[in-house]
Amino acid sequence: MPNIGTPENPLRVAIVGAGPSGFYAAEHILKDGDVHAQVDLFDRLPTPFGLVRGGVAPDHPKIKSVIRVYEKTAARDGFRFFGNVKIGRDIEVEELEGLYHAIVFTVGCETDRALGIPGEDLPGSHAATAFVGWYNAHPDYADEDFDLSAERAVVIGNGNVAMDVARMLALTDAELRQTDTADHAIEELDRKGVKEIVVLGRRGPVQAAFTNPEIKELGVMEDADVVVDPAAMELDAASAAFLASDEADKTTRVNVETLKEFSERTPEGKKQRIVLRFFASPVEIKGDGKVESIVIGKNELVEEGGRLVAKDTGEREELECGLVLRSVGYTGVPIEGVPFDEKRGLILNAGGRVLDSHDSGHKVGHYTAGWIKRGPSGVIGTNKKDALETVQNLLADVASGTLLEAADPDPEAIERLLAEKNVRYISFEDWQAIDQAEVGRGEPHGRPRVKFVRVDEMLDTVGEQVG
Repeated sequence: MPNIGTPENPLRVAIVGAGPSGFYAAEHILKDGDVHAQVDLFDRLPTPFGLVRGGVAPDHPKIKSVIRVYEKTAARDGFRFFGNVKIGRDIEVEELEGLYHAIVFTVGCETDRALGIPGEDLPGSHAATAFVGWYNAHPDYADEDFDLSAERAVVIGNGNVAMDVARMLALTDAELRQTDTADHAIEELDRKGVKEIVVLGRRGPVQAAFTNPEIKELGVMEDADVVVDPAAMELDAASAAFLASDEADKTTRVNVETLKEFSERTPEGKKQRIVLRFFASPVEIKGDGKVESIVIGKNELVEEGGRLVAKDTGEREELECGLVLRSVGYTGVPIEGVPFDEKRGLILNAGGRVLDSHDSGHKVGHYTAGWIKRGPSGVIGTNKKDALETVQNLLADVASGTLLEAADPDPEAIERLLAEKNVRYISFEDWQAIDQAEVGRGEPHGRPRVKFVRVDEMLDTVGEQVG
């Protein structure tokens, strides 16, 4: 194989998935001074930025400012975006192998983990992913139907997504209309009957996975009281010992302080209540054709293998509700032709190098980064360091010549292939036109943007031009 990474023979990399991990991987590759590279970033949607666009809560605009970093990457020489191109539908992995020296999969974890309890699939019981996508104008969830007429909703989970979901249910119409929440969601949320949102955490306050800003926000809701049972803040010996030790980080300590302050509040009589319950797990969702109640099991914390785990005490409580939103973690979806670890729900890899199997070596030229590499953990910035590890291994393989032997690495080859297949793709310039149109739609209403909800709307905005 001739030397790859020179101006005459640039390293050609396809990155599949245009979320934070995809952009960070592209940035690390393109800013390397020793390797001349070209990166093509693919996404199945016409819009880039992944969960920053489709997952971050609409009332958190500051978090979305990271997009400016990704725009700088998109402006680098050697970068191209191919939106509205789904690998495995429009192009096969095998076809990419003929056009690129390396492929990096950064597709994230697209679906929710199941609870595995009776009644989980009743109408009115939804994955939090669907609800988040629905209010964020994600095309996959535009036609979801959420019945918000019941007075009580139950959110299962104790991470940031659970907090976002609870908060979005409790925002006033005036607050929502200052955001880029999908219009269809604003209308439904304005008509909601929900008065109480109960958030269930299987372990205690010390083990909660949310971060400080997310929990603190619940305490300053315009029209919702936050309620924590003081008894839940009487920590068990093991949790108290952990909190007092050097192992407990600042996030955990502040979370506990915040929850303790909530537990000491007298409700102000606002229209809604957000009730944070700990040591509680869903056992069964019940109802005749739709969700009508949830059976909750009471837990206690026990030490197992040096960690505190929730153990069912056998005590039960049935709570009336009409909506259940499940936020107990995400899992990846396999891609045809890419080795997958079914048990962990991730692409099989070591340090970002994709493995052929558990007991064999690197699948040459294949890499992964982000959630689909390590699992759904960390904040947006965590993906930068994660992508760096992957790219360092990729560049080491460039140095050793351990790459795909691309039959046609010509940059125009992918454009020819897409044209042959009649695939309508979106360039980054096309995306910028969509972006400007959305911002323009929001300006008359004092909103940051009004998002297009459907792919056809986005494609119509850029007209007939392809790429």
